[in-house]
Amino acid sequence: MDRIYGDDIILGTMGNTITEKIIERHLVSGEMKTGAEIGIRIDQTLTQDATGTMAYLEFEAMGLGRVKTQVSVSYVDHNTMQEDFRNMDDHVYLQTAAKKYGVRFSRPGNGICHQLHLERFSIPGSTLLGSDSHTPTSGGMGMLAIGSGGLDVAVAMGGGPFYVAMPAVVGVKLTGRLKSMVSAKDVILTLLGRETVKGGVGSVYEYFGPGVATLSIPERATITNMGAELGATTSIFPADEVAREFLYRQGRGSVFTALSADPDANYARVIEIDLDAVVPMAALPHSPDNVKPVSEIAGRKLDQVAIGSCTNSSVNDIGIAADIVGTGTIADNVSCAVSFGSRQVMRAAAASGLLDKLIGSGCRVLESACGPCIGMGFAPKSGGVSLRTFNRNFKGRSGTEDAEVYLVSPETAAASALRGVITDPRDLRMEKKDYSGFMVPSDTLIVEPASEAEASSVEVVRGPNIKPCPVGKPLADSLSGPALLKLGDGITTDHIMPAGAKILPLRSNVPEIAKHAFEYVDKSFPERALAAGSGFIVAGANYGQGSSREHAALAPMYLGIRAVIVKSFARIHRANLINFGILPLEFADPTDYDRISQGDEIVLASVKTALGENTRIKAEDRTAGFSFVLSARLDPRAVRILIAGGLLPYTREGGK
Repeated sequence: MDRIYGDDIILGTMGNTITEKIIERHLVSGEMKTGAEIGIRIDQTLTQDATGTMAYLEFEAMGLGRVKTQVSVSYVDHNTMQEDFRNMDDHVYLQTAAKKYGVRFSRPGNGICHQLHLERFSIPGSTLLGSDSHTPTSGGMGMLAIGSGGLDVAVAMGGGPFYVAMPAVVGVKLTGRLKSMVSAKDVILTLLGRETVKGGVGSVYEYFGPGVATLSIPERATITNMGAELGATTSIFPADEVAREFLYRQGRGSVFTALSADPDANYARVIEIDLDAVVPMAALPHSPDNVKPVSEIAGRKLDQVAIGSCTNSSVNDIGIAADIVGTGTIADNVSCAVSFGSRQVMRAAAASGLLDKLIGSGCRVLESACGPCIGMGFAPKSGGVSLRTFNRNFKGRSGTEDAEVYLVSPETAAASALRGVITDPRDLRMEKKDYSGFMVPSDTLIVEPASEAEASSVEVVRGPNIKPCPVGKPLADSLSGPALLKLGDGITTDHIMPAGAKILPLRSNVPEIAKHAFEYVDKSFPERALAAGSGFIVAGANYGQGSSREHAALAPMYLGIRAVIVKSFARIHRANLINFGILPLEFADPTDYDRISQGDEIVLASVKTALGENTRIKAEDRTAGFSFVLSARLDPRAVRILIAGGLLPYTREGGK
């Protein structure tokens, strides 16, 4: 018995899901009981240059020596604009650190980490931890691939387990087959419309059913990539004959292992999606779950189209876009750009004639990198309407504060670029072709590390912008200070620590990047926080949704924030707060949120005692004159980390 469109169904004790099978094989500590903390062994890690510099600085600070994972890869794909020395200095540091510590290094121009890892390193049944929230992309290959903060990745590289709450496994049953000009992007947007950006918190979305076999690996990866926007721990597909064929084309057929759920697998709940019924969808400004059918917004004039990103930059995504725009010329009112997911995809596009179609139509060709998705170039005009095949459309993320960004499929993006208005691609009556046969694997831009014998002679090069990672202070038993900010629901990591060409080069320099904390919310925050010496942030529901950037915790810690008090947290950001010694607290009574004003003096008493006894923390708003209660919901290990001042000092002290 299945559940359709969100109605719960309770199943009895049955077989195992894919998720449970992988976790069971990698379980180091804890009990596989939903919500309980478990520690799992990590086979592979990935970092990218916006998060990687700090991750390797943390790795060095813990004195961990050579990496102990089966595979660790350091990718350069975010900070590829060389406006001055800073990004290049980071890349040199990353390359020399990788060589010394036993990490493969993917050079600038090789492509986006998630597309590359799917192509060159993904292995069914393995675990992958990445310092990027879209690490679940490799779930399309049957990996348990989880995004986290860089400090967690540093610990995993040193051989330590990754700790996470045992997720509930939500089954997504796919039936039918996608119709012409409807894509995997429309599937995940459909699911986001039903489940919302916080619907997947504490869950893994596991796909099964006859419709799975109709989807290619890149299509599955599009779905698992944007599963991050559901707030999910990760998403995963089976490893079947489609996966075997993909790995064979990549010259890696020997790593294939068939992997599927037991026929009687026990899912917490099941959602059914009929692929035949899926239609072109769009996420409207400013959230990935603000979803409508493209047909309902068709005709709106636009200014910009961007095709690519880790979500939709496979050769077939580029292929359908090129075939569409190749029938004419990009509309006069539209600026259109394409970024390829990897050098392999770019070469396939050149060999198949797709690149010529794109250039001939008037498309601009960008570097194989994240680029516009993180506000690194190709920003929209003031108040512009931009259609993007990306995964996030948070306000200001594009680099233009008042832009209206829509998330769509490559088919919708290309059709709209051609006509100059938002267009339902089904109107074009075209068929998608398969260009995957043009893919030729090459690892010439992957630099192998030095051997253990040679490692001691490798010098790690550090530029002047690279500063040591700040270390948190041990937790005091009483905390007091002002509510320095009061924020609403849905605060993203882009609100807390913006990305973009101006700020990303500061990722290896916390004192400097901290000056930009909450820049789009309140420019005075960093100065006020430093002047106060300590304080709190108060916010609503799903605080910290979005990327895995640990700087959204690092910078507030550096500025003196000792606790964040909210209605609810997003998973990765909550973990990052703990890692950097900031108490993640939730209102026991959510209505108390309404009684606190920005600037109120807050006092938390007997904090360590309450944490140690697993009781609620008593708080007082001395300005407004009332008391309230806060819940921490912390496991014993998290309590020990917080008392030590964060994961870095905790690990230095030999904590486990």
